[in-house]
Amino acid sequence: MIIIKLKGGLGNQLFQYTLGRSLEFVHHKQVKFDLSWFDKFPQRKYNLSNFNTKVDIATKIEIIMLREWKMKKDGRRYFPLNLFRKKHALHIEENYYHYQDKILEVRNNTYLDGNWQSEKYFKNIENIIRKEITLKEKVNENLKRNMQEIKECNSVSLHIRRGDYTTVKVQCILKLCSPEYYNQAIEFVKNKTKKPTFFIFSDDMEWVRNNIETHTPTIFVSDGNLKDYEELILMSRCKHNIIANSSFSWWGAWLNDNQNKIVIAPKKWFKDTSKNTKDLIPESWIKL
Repeated sequence: MIIIKLKGGLGNQLFQYTLGRSLEFVHHKQVKFDLSWFDKFPQRKYNLSNFNTKVDIATKIEIIMLREWKMKKDGRRYFPLNLFRKKHALHIEENYYHYQDKILEVRNNTYLDGNWQSEKYFKNIENIIRKEITLKEKVNENLKRNMQEIKECNSVSLHIRRGDYTTVKVQCILKLCSPEYYNQAIEFVKNKTKKPTFFIFSDDMEWVRNNIETHTPTIFVSDGNLKDYEELILMSRCKHNIIANSSFSWWGAWLNDNQNKIVIAPKKWFKDTSKNTKDLIPESWIKL
């Protein structure tokens, strides 16, 4: 059995989930998921249950048996005194930001803790993932109206994330996308498409109205009446996407099945530019 830790927001949860599904399908491993992180951080919600996902939740005992093993920096294993530990178990914590093919070769009795932010981990089961990340419940009338608006025009999702990204704690890690980035991305899309309509998704609409101008038809989607997983699905229904350095809008763009889509992503994802993000942005996407 392999246990994968689920943590973070919806975008991060999807990356962790899809690694697990890849291990199940391609390597025929039994994979379970550890949801205990959400007990410690109740401000974040476990959201995969809103999709047609197949999550086998690990029990507390199963987690203890695998998680207590750790890896020292020199590669040696160690563990605290634990009567439930399982021999030859391995606890792997991701300490890098690029794709590692060896992760797909992990053996049984392994606990995986990381973000695993690359489509390379699950590209081989892309069709399965696209089917599973669909809404489980019937689409409500409000969401249906939004979907129809998006369908009827040359729609472009524009995700502007601020919120926690404006805090000192997060700014030490992630770069806050500037108005210049968004304006440059908007102009790029306008030059490459005909009559685009921009659909704005943001947690700070006041800032958007004061700092971003499209000079084309614009619809402000985020009004407080939509769940985050509903907004993600709406992003995916747009014909083109401009994303933030956010795994949330990354997934909105990736799930977009338009074969001719334009996806624009920020070139700099982290404040520390030494972090290797070469496998984060798919090759067909444009980095500005």
